[in-house]
Amino acid sequence: MGALDEPLTKLVGDRTAKVLADSLKLRTVGDLLHHYPRRYVERGQLTSLDELEIDEHVTVLARIEKVTLIPFRGRKGDRLEVVVTDGRSRLSLVFFNQGWRQKELRPGTQGLFAGKVGVFNRARQLASPDYQLLDEADGEGAAARFAGRLIPVYPASAQMPSWKLSLCVETALTKHLSDVGEPLPAELRDRHGLIPLPEALELIHRPRGQADRERAQERLRWDEAFVLQVALAQRRAADSALPAKPREARPGGLLDAFDARLPFTLTEGQRKVSAEIAADLASAHPMHRLLQGEVGSGKTLVALRAMLAVVDAGGQAVLLAPTEVLAQQHHRSIVEMMGDLAEGGMLGGADLATRVVLLTGSMGVPVRRQALLDMACGDAGIAIGTHALIEDKVQFQDLGLVVVDEQHRFGVEQRDALRAKGEQPPHLLVMTATPIPRTVAMTVFGDLETSVLDQLPAGRSPISTHVVPAVEKPNFLARAWERVREEVAKGHQAYVVCPRIGDEDPEEAKGAKGAKEAKGAKKKRRSAEDLEELIDDAPDEGAAADGDRRPPLSVVETAGKLVAGPLAGLRVEILHGRLAPEAKDEVMRRFTAGEVDVLVATTVIEVGVNVPNSTAMVIMDADRFGVSQLHQLRGRVGRGSAPGLCLLVTDMPAASAARARLDAVAGTLDGFQLSRIDLEQRREGDVLGQAQSGVKSSLKVLSVLEDEEVIVTARAEATRLVAEDPDLAAHPDLRTALESLLDEDRAAYMEKG
Repeated sequence: MGALDEPLTKLVGDRTAKVLADSLKLRTVGDLLHHYPRRYVERGQLTSLDELEIDEHVTVLARIEKVTLIPFRGRKGDRLEVVVTDGRSRLSLVFFNQGWRQKELRPGTQGLFAGKVGVFNRARQLASPDYQLLDEADGEGAAARFAGRLIPVYPASAQMPSWKLSLCVETALTKHLSDVGEPLPAELRDRHGLIPLPEALELIHRPRGQADRERAQERLRWDEAFVLQVALAQRRAADSALPAKPREARPGGLLDAFDARLPFTLTEGQRKVSAEIAADLASAHPMHRLLQGEVGSGKTLVALRAMLAVVDAGGQAVLLAPTEVLAQQHHRSIVEMMGDLAEGGMLGGADLATRVVLLTGSMGVPVRRQALLDMACGDAGIAIGTHALIEDKVQFQDLGLVVVDEQHRFGVEQRDALRAKGEQPPHLLVMTATPIPRTVAMTVFGDLETSVLDQLPAGRSPISTHVVPAVEKPNFLARAWERVREEVAKGHQAYVVCPRIGDEDPEEAKGAKGAKEAKGAKKKRRSAEDLEELIDDAPDEGAAADGDRRPPLSVVETAGKLVAGPLAGLRVEILHGRLAPEAKDEVMRRFTAGEVDVLVATTVIEVGVNVPNSTAMVIMDADRFGVSQLHQLRGRVGRGSAPGLCLLVTDMPAASAARARLDAVAGTLDGFQLSRIDLEQRREGDVLGQAQSGVKSSLKVLSVLEDEEVIVTARAEATRLVAEDPDLAAHPDLRTALESLLDEDRAAYMEKG
């Protein structure tokens, strides 16, 4: 164990080490040295107090303006009120029965003050805050420690304020800076003008000016980018070394027959991506490719052509979808596109035909048994399904290709379990309709080659999007329902999307924590299939916090009000994940057939649902959904020759951040631009973690949005180094850094992903 792996108890003592571990997850000397300041302040540059948010734990640099000791009326004790200022605004500090502090908290003194921002008598205050005075006569040498330097302000906690953290870091730097290894090869540092890591750590914690800080951050960005890209390069190298059976479509086979029947011409983008996939499938090593594209760009068609090529070559292909609604939709649309080519072994089936089967957890026993048999004996060239495909009893004769739709909805274990069903590693195609910025794709999906479909097929119509401020302008909402009626009068159909199912919804008024508890309580009683439907009905995690707002609008309640009010006389149906599978399928069948005018649904329709006759969508409580999710939802309209209309209904005020998000969605149809906005609002999260949800981040300095040049260059450098030294035998410090990044959970993720 190296010196940086030593527990903090040896450095700061048991009590302080426990606080650091419990409140900040800092357990080793290395953890502490890599706990970088959040920002810096300079003596004389006071913190702007009017920007402090209620309930936020803050550290501010301010000057004491006034100190007053006030005895309690009618009882013992007193409170000390201290007013601090930044020269424009004021903040009150209050201490109870601590009048002795009046001797050190003197007007004119400058200090750091830390605590949770509260409100008393409509004014912001810190109750019993920690503080560190910065005048020469006060504090414990703080003025000397920070003299001539920027003052670091660390991510801190109530138990461990920033300046106490600073003292711990000072101790670590003094005792262990010489123990810091050097993960970046010397020639790489020379090529890019990077300072050594010990110097970078010294300067990030003890900068004497902005130039020191920038030099340190540039080096630390490189560390994070390079170590991550080395991990991904090793993964790509290991994958490329695996054997796989080449799968090449034969001339005059099933793929050629399918192409000859297409009633349209492939777009240039579809041809280009199909060629990339075909080349991968013909290789003796497994394909690992990410196919991303705008809503409606034809990803399913490209994936189907890849599956047909594999069937041509004697193999089988499987399409894994996250929900029953989407699996059923894929099955229905693929069978329709293939016609008699999907009727292998059936009366009327084409000579070249194969069989396309559907497998979901709720299917009846006879149908399920037949589907399992068709897959096991090889009669089914294509299988489409949900998590039911992953079960142990599901076997394939020769699995050659796994297509995963909406990858972000699956755990790595699920994808890995399906891939393990092939005798040799099958080829893998991952699809997502959520556009991903280039540098995010190079990190989150850095082990996959990327193909992008950014060209919409001919015949797709533009979608106009408008924000409907229901409270400020109620006549706008009335007009929205009139527009729905107008579209139906033209022979078209419409969606109304709500964030919640109905009164029986266990997530009602419970917030995020209650929602998780409700899902957890039902986990044993519900199949994985049902859970995925429940998850699919939940608003996106980019949604605005509800706070004290009313509960989100529900499908059941909204449908009832529409039928009795503005949409009276129209054929209105509901769809959500809690319906029985056969009921969901029937509703979608009738809607697709034009027998339903308006479908009131949850986000279960977010991906894959394709009804070209649908031209209008009204999204209720639109601010409760994330930016990318809103873009996905509106992609359900405008899929035919008639233009699409999407109305984003909200009760949030015009000046709110939530309205700004909705305005951004209304202002562009560019999914890649919106994905950047979405990511900026979410936090980048742990780029190796399964959820990628921002809960814990392995990136402290590197931004996957802003540091594109560093990421691109680091990827090239990492690929070159791994090609020369796959096991990093000549780079022990880099290997140590990699082991630190890839803890046990992340290592399993990389191994299985």
